[in-house]
Amino acid sequence: MIQTTIRHSKRYQEIINTFIKNGLSHFVYRIGLTKNKQILVDDTPSEFDQNLIHLGDKLRKSLQELGPTFIKLGQIASTRRDIVPEEIAKELEKLQDDVERVAYSDIEQIFNETFGKTPHDLFAHFNEIPLATASIGQVHTAELSSGEKVAIKIQRPFIQETIETDLDILFHIARLIEKRTKWGNTYQIVDVIEDFSISLQQELDYLKEGRNAERIKEQFAEDTTIHIPKIYWDYTANKVLTMEMVEGIKVNHIEKLRAKGYNCPLIAERIANSLFTQVLDYGFFHGDPHPGNIYILPNNTVSYLDFGLTGRLSKQMKYHFASLLLAVQDNSAEAMIRTFNDMDLLEQVEKTTALERDLDILLEKYYHASITSISLGQLLIDIFAIAYRHKVKVPTDITILAKAILTAEEIIELLDPTFSIMKAIEPFGIKILQERYHPRTLLKQALEAAIDDIDTLRQLPEDIHKTTETINKGHLKFKINVEDGDNFLQRLDRISNRLSFSIILLSFSILMVGLIVGASITGDANVLFKLPVIELGSIVAFVMFLFMLFAIFRSGRM
Repeated sequence: MIQTTIRHSKRYQEIINTFIKNGLSHFVYRIGLTKNKQILVDDTPSEFDQNLIHLGDKLRKSLQELGPTFIKLGQIASTRRDIVPEEIAKELEKLQDDVERVAYSDIEQIFNETFGKTPHDLFAHFNEIPLATASIGQVHTAELSSGEKVAIKIQRPFIQETIETDLDILFHIARLIEKRTKWGNTYQIVDVIEDFSISLQQELDYLKEGRNAERIKEQFAEDTTIHIPKIYWDYTANKVLTMEMVEGIKVNHIEKLRAKGYNCPLIAERIANSLFTQVLDYGFFHGDPHPGNIYILPNNTVSYLDFGLTGRLSKQMKYHFASLLLAVQDNSAEAMIRTFNDMDLLEQVEKTTALERDLDILLEKYYHASITSISLGQLLIDIFAIAYRHKVKVPTDITILAKAILTAEEIIELLDPTFSIMKAIEPFGIKILQERYHPRTLLKQALEAAIDDIDTLRQLPEDIHKTTETINKGHLKFKINVEDGDNFLQRLDRISNRLSFSIILLSFSILMVGLIVGASITGDANVLFKLPVIELGSIVAFVMFLFMLFAIFRSGRM
């Protein structure tokens, strides 16, 4: 415990000193990392606030010096144009994993601890000089006794302890920023660090990365145009990942690809289609498709590497994503608000009218643009920037998706400047909507809604009893935004209408079952005013059922 505290204190001081040394003393003082005013002598507020490019340069140098956790943070921040100003983001893009290579003696120790053998004992040949080094691990090449070439990713010694210490300190800094700056409060920086922490810790688990690779490999089992390297599980553990060696050309080496006779427009199309296949067909996708993670093999085959960061979209989330794109195409801010509402993201929004106004302004920007000129990634980032300003909590996987799309778009533009990713996604979006409104899907949703309503009715007496007790104790509280009172009342009216409809439908169904059972026992037909009651009741029930389907079809929920 004492050692942990000392380690945290030393690292904390190191971080402060690094920021001050690189000219960020005003930032350090402003958020409360230090109370020493003397550090402000060489760093004025005007310089800090006004020259964003200069600030970005200072920040990049600081993060680079602070090592793996901060380099990763800066790299992710560079893709969050919804939070980070463009000038700073461009500087953070320059962050590189320029780290010293791990000595072979340390590599040997990791293998001994993991497998009880040295690399030379496990492999027919092991190259002690790394192929590549990065902030979390480094890659060595080797050869199996069967002659197969493999690439082995080995985690750096003590990297997990270092990252855990850095994350604790980052959470402390994030809380200070959120408390002391309007920017931090608006964009809920603590939540951003929480998302970053989860993704970074996932990257530390090489067993999980191997499973991610195999899951995506299954998606393209029948597609020979996409290659995912094989994982060798006998030589894989938490800190060591052994996979098939991929030898190809980096996707951003355009001149080399053209010189070798590769079809760049075809490669662009395959990258786009493979991305949307992962996202909208399977709901599980590569979250970091940057140029270093995509190699081109013979026959224009696209090979993906590094599956430490992935994203997931549920069936419901895929539908909401398609609905969001459809709302953009229809130039409807109101439809976008409905989609956010269906995703239950508006709980903390104070003024939906202000949110709708800002979305209208954004859509006006894209209204006259041709579909081929629109960047889907930039569009999503613009939407999320507005959403964050109005405290709409965008799901982490959606932000990972926006980042993945924006990264892929930059690669695709290099390969084929005329390619439209908006057109590429259109058939996938249409497919999602068709599946959503397929009669089989609607019937399933109707049955699930009916079951939910029956369960609600069953619990209603108990809920009423609890509410009555709460009122009698004087503990009942209401929180209603007056500006959005109409919206609240509409939602309340919708709930009561749904409940009333459910009660009527259930009562009618019970009555019909009683008539049918009675008729079958007595053998007599039920007639009222010379009209066949059971037949007419069946028609009425069918009509009510159709109404339920229509309500679901119209709004996605009752």
